[in-house]
Amino acid sequence: MEIEGSGALVVGGASGLGAATARALAQRGAHVTIADVDAERGAAVADEVGGTFVAADVTSEEQIEAAVAAAAERSPRGLRISAHCAGIGYAQRTVSGRGPHPLAPFERVIAVNLVGTFNALRLAAAAMSANDPDAGGERGVCVNTASVAAFDGQIGQAAYAASKGGVVGLTLPVARDLARVGVRVCTIAPGLFDTPLLASLPQEAREALAASIPFPPRLGRPDEYAALVCHIAENGMLNGEVIRLDGALRMAPK
Repeated sequence: MEIEGSGALVVGGASGLGAATARALAQRGAHVTIADVDAERGAAVADEVGGTFVAADVTSEEQIEAAVAAAAERSPRGLRISAHCAGIGYAQRTVSGRGPHPLAPFERVIAVNLVGTFNALRLAAAAMSANDPDAGGERGVCVNTASVAAFDGQIGQAAYAASKGGVVGLTLPVARDLARVGVRVCTIAPGLFDTPLLASLPQEAREALAASIPFPPRLGRPDEYAALVCHIAENGMLNGEVIRLDGALRMAPK
């Protein structure tokens, strides 16, 4: 997939991995649309990259439909690249001194991280299926975000690991579903990255996390995630695959 001139949608593009992805795609000539619930930061990033911002909650069919439509209109070639970076976390043991894990936050994490991913994926892919194919028969590419927690879920990560495990699980069947219309699907499973979530931790805690990574012994940079999104877009043989981006990290139980 040629990035230059393509319409690109970055869901969750207001900060962190999503903002870095929006910048990287724009630098390579894509017409970027950012969808996020954070209107202030999302609009700021869109303005920075010369893109468009659409306020959208990933769990809303109508709002994501509007974001997809806006992204498709940004380029004469239509929406060709969709990157899904939106997500939330929640930590609590299944049973603790507070009793059983509450059901509502579990359902919310699944709704945002898993259902929201599929919502954006299915709507973006539907729009892509109407594109004219390129020379290789390709109409689009979708990149989802899972986590190493999908494989190495830690104590207290039942909700988060389950949601990201679901994203991993849907990657291959959806890629097979969409093969007939020329749309590829891949998922990135990041390890410990220097995002706003980790930025809120004390410096000592950040250094301890960085030291746990075999090599390089540091937190990942959002631009490294963004570079992989761009490579997936450009490498037509990458399809139906989950790629760990973690410096050989394997998470301990806690």
